[in-house]
Amino acid sequence: MTERDVAMQRRIGVQGLAVAGLFGLLCGAARADGLAELNAALARLQGQMPIKAQVESKTWRREGEGKAAEEDSGQATVAVEGGPAGLQVLYSKEVLAKVEAEQRAKVKDTKAKAPIGFALGEMKATELRSMVSAADTLSREIEEAVFSGEKMDSYKGKPARLLSFTLSLDKVPEKDRKYVKKFEGGLEVWIAADGTPLASHFHVDVSGRAFVVISFTQKTDETRQYGVSGDHLLLLRKESKNAMSGAGEKVESKVVKTLQLQS
Repeated sequence: MTERDVAMQRRIGVQGLAVAGLFGLLCGAARADGLAELNAALARLQGQMPIKAQVESKTWRREGEGKAAEEDSGQATVAVEGGPAGLQVLYSKEVLAKVEAEQRAKVKDTKAKAPIGFALGEMKATELRSMVSAADTLSREIEEAVFSGEKMDSYKGKPARLLSFTLSLDKVPEKDRKYVKKFEGGLEVWIAADGTPLASHFHVDVSGRAFVVISFTQKTDETRQYGVSGDHLLLLRKESKNAMSGAGEKVESKVVKTLQLQS
C-alpha cells in the first residue's frame, strides 16, 4: 500500500467519524424534540369547545389490618358539561335520591355505609375538570418535574415515545420535609408522533420518621389513559392507588375514574 493510499484511508476514516458524530447529534436533537412537541400538543389542546361526558368513579378504601380492618367501597356517575363558560356538574335524580336515603340511614345508624356519597367524595370540581380538559394538569406536572430522558417505546402495541421525568422533594409540603428520610418520584409520559399524550404514569414513594419514634411510609401510584376530542385532551381512565402506614395505622385506597363522551 502506497503512502497515498494510507492517506486516503485516513481521510475516509476521519470523514466517517465526522458523519457518525453529526448523525448522533441529529438523533439526539430529534429525541430532545419530544418534550417540545409534547408542550406544543398541550398548548393546542386547551379544551375551549363545548363538551358533554359522563364520569364514573369506583372507590375502595381499607383502614387497619386483619379482622379489625374496616372497608368502604362505592360507585357513582355524574354528567359533566364543559365549555367557554366553565364547568357544570349534573347529578341525576336517582343519584340524589340514593344520597338522601344514605343520609337518613346514617341518622338511624352511624355505622351505616354510604357507598354513593363515598364515591361522590372523589368527584371534586378540579378532578372532574381534569377529566374533560387534562392538558393543564399534565402541563403543570411537567413544569414541576425535571426532564430526564426520552426513548422509543410502544403503547398498546403501537410505536410511541416515552418521556421520563424525576420529581423532587418539593412535592412534599414544606412543613413536613424535615421528617422525610427517603423520597423517590417520577413521571413517565407516552406520546404519539405529533407529541399528543397517550398515557402517563405518576409514582411517589416517601418514608421517614417524625417525633423520633414514629416512622411512616406513603406510596402513590397513578396510571392514566388519554384521548382527544376536538380541542380537548380527555382523561379517559385514571387509576390511583395509595398506601400509607405509620403510628401503628395502615390505610390503603384505590380509585378508578372513567370517562365516556355523550352526544
